[in-house]
Amino acid sequence: MSRQRLLPIIAPLVLCLLLVVNLPADSPAGETPTATFSIVAYDPETQEWGVAVASRVLAVGYIVPWAEAGVGAIATQSLADVGYGVQGLALLQDGLTAQEVLDILLARDPDRENRQVAIVDKDGNVANFTGTACLNWAGNISGKYYSIQGNILTGENVVKEMERAFLSTEGPLARRLLNAIIAGDNAGGDSRGKQSSALLVVKEHGGYQGKFDRLVDIKVDDNPEPVKELERIYNLWEYNFIVEAYLGAKGDAEKEYALQIIDRVLSEQVENAEVYNSMAWALATRKLYPERAVEIAQKSLALSPEDANIMDTLAEAYYANGDFKQAVEWEKKALAKNPENEYFQQQIEKFERAMK
Repeated sequence: MSRQRLLPIIAPLVLCLLLVVNLPADSPAGETPTATFSIVAYDPETQEWGVAVASRVLAVGYIVPWAEAGVGAIATQSLADVGYGVQGLALLQDGLTAQEVLDILLARDPDRENRQVAIVDKDGNVANFTGTACLNWAGNISGKYYSIQGNILTGENVVKEMERAFLSTEGPLARRLLNAIIAGDNAGGDSRGKQSSALLVVKEHGGYQGKFDRLVDIKVDDNPEPVKELERIYNLWEYNFIVEAYLGAKGDAEKEYALQIIDRVLSEQVENAEVYNSMAWALATRKLYPERAVEIAQKSLALSPEDANIMDTLAEAYYANGDFKQAVEWEKKALAKNPENEYFQQQIEKFERAMK
C-alpha cells in the first residue's frame, strides 16, 4: 500500500491514541478530566465570595468556577461535572450548608470518585471532596473561609504554597485569591503544563455601575503563561473597576481596600493618565479624601497636559477640597479646550455658586 494511501488511515488512529492517553482509565465515556488547582473563599468583612483557578486545559474559567453573591462559591474539577456548580448554587440558595450540599451532590453521582469539588456557603462554611479515582497528585487543604484543591499536580507543595500565599496576603479577596494561584503556579502547578486561568469574585452590587454582582470576572482561555496574564489583567481591573466599586460601597473595609489600591498605583508610578484620572474622579465626585483626589488628578494632568477631561477632573477635585477659585480656573481651561461643551459650562456655574 502506498504512503499516500496509508496517511488517511494512520492519522485518525494516532489522534485516538492521544485522546486515550489523556483520559483516566476509568473516565466515563465522553468526558475529559479537568486537572487543575483552585481556591474558593469568602470574605466576611466585604461579603464577597470567589474562585481562582488555573489548568492545562482550554478555558478552565468556562468549567470550574461558580459563584453567586449572598449564596456561595463552588469549584468543580477533575472529571468536572458542571452540574455541581448549577445544582450546588441552587441548593445553597435554598439555605443548605456547604456540607449538606456536597453530601447531596455526591449521593446523586455514580462517578463521584472521579470528581474533585469545593464549596463555601453564605456563612463561610467550607466542604470539599477528592475522589479516590482522581489522578495524582490530588488532594485538598482548607481552613476558616477557604478551601484549596488540585489534581494531576506536581506535588502536595502546590496547595501548601497556595495556602501560605493566601493567608499572608492582605487586601481585597480577589488579590488574595490571585496570589494563591500565582504561588501554586510557581510551585509547579498542573504537572502537564499551562493553558488557562480564571478569577471570579461576586459581591452584591459590586459589578460595573453597581448594576450586577460580578466584582471580578477574568478568563484567560488559551495562553502559554495564563497565570501571568491573569495577574496583568487583574492589575488593570483593580485600577479601572474595583476602586470605583469599593468607594461606592457602604463598608469601611472596602474604602480601606480602595486606598490600598490607590497607594499601590502611586508607588508603582503607573504611567497611565486614564488610570489616575479615573481614580481621582471616583474620589472627587464622592467627596472622599479630596486632598488625595487633587494629588492624583495633578499626576494625571502631568501625563496628559492638554486633556480637557482631566482638567475637568482636577477642577472637580479642587471643588471637593473646598478650593472653589482653583475649581473655576481649571474648569475654564477645560472649556477653552472645548468651547461647545455644555457640561463644562455647567460645572463653572456650579463652582461659582459655591464661591458666593
